[in-house]
Amino acid sequence: MGFLFGSPLPDATTLSQTVYLLFTFLSVAILIRALLSWFQLDPRSPLIQALNSVTEPVLEPFRRIIPRLAGIDFSPMVALIVLGIVSRVLQSFFIEQGI
Repeated sequence: MGFLFGSPLPDATTLSQTVYLLFTFLSVAILIRALLSWFQLDPRSPLIQALNSVTEPVLEPFRRIIPRLAGIDFSPMVALIVLGIVSRVLQSFFIEQGI
């Protein structure tokens, strides 16, 4: 997932590494959900339900403010960008604070 967040920042603390891993996991889940949305899958599938339960709290606020254009949901792309920015800011803060 280096293309989203790069690698953990140099001199990373345990907390900043945890933030990096958490945001990377969430980004991978959003990416998988977006890719799987192209296929007709059973919404009752345990995999789909797990992805929805992990990603919906992040995607839902973006869906409220970003309209669908030509039937395309851009909320996953915007969420990935915002997650990348928030991850870097939090990592930098924790490294500066030494926590």
